[in-house]
Amino acid sequence: MSDEPAPPDRENTLGVLLAGGRGSRMEGQDKGLVKLGGRALAEHGLRILRPQVSRVVISANRNLQLYARFGHAVVSDRIEGFAGPLAGIQAVMTQVAAPWYLVLPCDVPFPPDDLRERLAGALRNQGARVACAADGTRIHPTVALLSRSVLEPLTHYLAAGGRKVLSFYESLGLAMAEWSEPAAAFRNFNRRVELEGESLLWDDANDVEQDR
Repeated sequence: MSDEPAPPDRENTLGVLLAGGRGSRMEGQDKGLVKLGGRALAEHGLRILRPQVSRVVISANRNLQLYARFGHAVVSDRIEGFAGPLAGIQAVMTQVAAPWYLVLPCDVPFPPDDLRERLAGALRNQGARVACAADGTRIHPTVALLSRSVLEPLTHYLAAGGRKVLSFYESLGLAMAEWSEPAAAFRNFNRRVELEGESLLWDDANDVEQDR
């Protein structure tokens, strides 16, 4: 009998919302809780992520009770000192077992609704255990689909001081799924000024929706 997990589908994939960063470019604020169009950034991502997976776990290192109000389990890093996205992924994998993990950072509020499907196709076509998104201009390593089989090498990588997401993926053999449209699908927000300008657009769009 093969030890390989079944191909990723909605039922065997766990969603991971990464919200455990320091928020240094957001003036130290907890980025996932900063508002865009009247909703926390994390809420926007969860709205798209949740239908694509069996359930969601939020990776967070502060304001745990606030994140818990979104209705999902919250897991904190096992490594102290804001060790980066890989530490968040490793903590979730260690504490919540699943064959596959669909990862999305909290500062990407407009992800595509075919994220898991397209990343799974890249895994299948390229024979990899990890796939991440690319948009023709940039690679987005924190938008990814990972097999649970990467937990052991990930734990060793972190223990050795490794922190670079793309370097770790490439050490395993990385598949990439390409998106060309919509252009804003992987836009991320790192600074409050970006959110302030975008919030005006979102408020206008919400008014239009309500008028329909």
